[in-house]
Amino acid sequence: MLLKSSFTTLVVGVFVVYVVHTCWVMYGIVYTKPCEPPSSTGCITPFLAGNPELQMSVYTALWPNANGGHTLVHKEEHFNINEKFERTVNVSIPKKTRNNGTLYALVFVHQAGIIPWQDPQQVHLTAQLTAYMVPKPPEISLITGEDNTQGVTEEARQTKQRKEDSRMSDQPVSHWRSRLTLNIVGDHFVFDKEHLPSDVRRYLRAFQNGKKMVYLPLLFVDELSNRIKDLLEINSTTLELPLTISYDAISLGRLRFWIHMQDAVYSLQQFGFTEKDADEIKGIFTDTNLYFLALTFFVAAFHLLFDFLAFKNDISFWKEKKSMVGMSSKAVLWRCFSTIIIFLYLFDEQTSLLVLIPAGIGAVIEVWKVKKALKIQVDWKGGKPTFLFGKLDESERKTGEYDTQAMKYLSYLLYPLCLGGALYALIFLRYKSWYSWLINSMVNGVYAFGFLFMLPQLFVNYKLKSVAHLPWKAFMYKAFNTFIDDVFAFIITMPTSHRLACFRDDVVFLIYLYQRWLYPVDKTRVNEYGISYDDKPKRKSHKD
Repeated sequence: MLLKSSFTTLVVGVFVVYVVHTCWVMYGIVYTKPCEPPSSTGCITPFLAGNPELQMSVYTALWPNANGGHTLVHKEEHFNINEKFERTVNVSIPKKTRNNGTLYALVFVHQAGIIPWQDPQQVHLTAQLTAYMVPKPPEISLITGEDNTQGVTEEARQTKQRKEDSRMSDQPVSHWRSRLTLNIVGDHFVFDKEHLPSDVRRYLRAFQNGKKMVYLPLLFVDELSNRIKDLLEINSTTLELPLTISYDAISLGRLRFWIHMQDAVYSLQQFGFTEKDADEIKGIFTDTNLYFLALTFFVAAFHLLFDFLAFKNDISFWKEKKSMVGMSSKAVLWRCFSTIIIFLYLFDEQTSLLVLIPAGIGAVIEVWKVKKALKIQVDWKGGKPTFLFGKLDESERKTGEYDTQAMKYLSYLLYPLCLGGALYALIFLRYKSWYSWLINSMVNGVYAFGFLFMLPQLFVNYKLKSVAHLPWKAFMYKAFNTFIDDVFAFIITMPTSHRLACFRDDVVFLIYLYQRWLYPVDKTRVNEYGISYDDKPKRKSHKD
């Protein structure tokens, strides 16, 4: 007991140190020491402080930093650093780009009235407007076998054929990035030469103006805003594609944070993360307010801690579990089934490994719990497994009768709902294959009606008038996580089904709490099932 308590204390201590260290690192990123006094010769002053007349020009080219072969696609005259704008332009696609080639955008901020190449005080960056992706397979109706090509043009049919050919060869094709997001630091910040951040240094271009060092506008191309949902497959017959150019001023702290996040996403891709994995991480930053993102980090950290504590207590509880008295075996089987279905669904959707690996580990643990619940022993004879089931005592058989009775009543509602949902998906929705339809139908049933399988345990508790057999410590940690999920489900834009899924767990847990109040447990005494309040088996004393 002392060893386990020390281990838990160690984990909580490491968690606290990690959170404090992360806060310190984040503070170092967003805070930059200014130069004092600003008139010192060791300071770098902003070029924007003189309110110059600027212009933004965007060119396209087949090569980055092209000295020739560039085409002007947009010119923002009378460019104001602090005025946000969004422009949509049509870009001509060169033949090489249409033939699975690349195309770049050259963004210049320079003095108004002259071309960028004649301005010695211009700043520019290069952004790639194309990306290579494997086309998504078409979704078809499993009843009719037809897709959505009826009534479309010949050009669209050719595009579909190219997608199918690329899918067969598993070759990526060129896609068009329809958004170009640009930022410039609007703060007139004075840098100290001795404390110039390394992340800003690569974007900073300075020149000598008399006795002062002056830095040009800090131009930044936001690569985190390039999402998969904005990609358009380049058709060999399409001569133009739309490009949305978005601009907004940015603070120095946010710029430094964005630079670090882009570097982190790039590093993940170098370690083997797919474009879809990187896109999911980008969505965390681009779809969330920066301050809310910081709050999300702390909440996610505590969510992880509660997950670990719930996992630890759940494993400890089932490791020492010798009897299934008072426990619903049907609920254990359902949790195992639903966890495996969710894992297969995530695998079929090619979800990020950050989500897929924990789901797989959870599925393995649930299978182990089924083995413990059903007292299954595997005997290997002649290289073939033989499964042996343990015998149930009288108390366990009584619990099993209540469990079966609860499932009988539940089946009257559950089976028609699940069957109706599967038929609706089969007739009206489209999927890539029969396997996708089957997995999606089952996972929808898990999310929609999963709470019904929590009810047999409530029924068993009611019949036995006892809750001493439940792992309350693990329940409490899971309840904390459910509450966190509820708060964020209603703050962040999420599907209604997900919000209802969070709310339904709360309702069932409140019923568990009511039953615990209704059937109180004496913490100093072993109950009639030989299990104490803290879920540790104890011997009864002579006084009992």
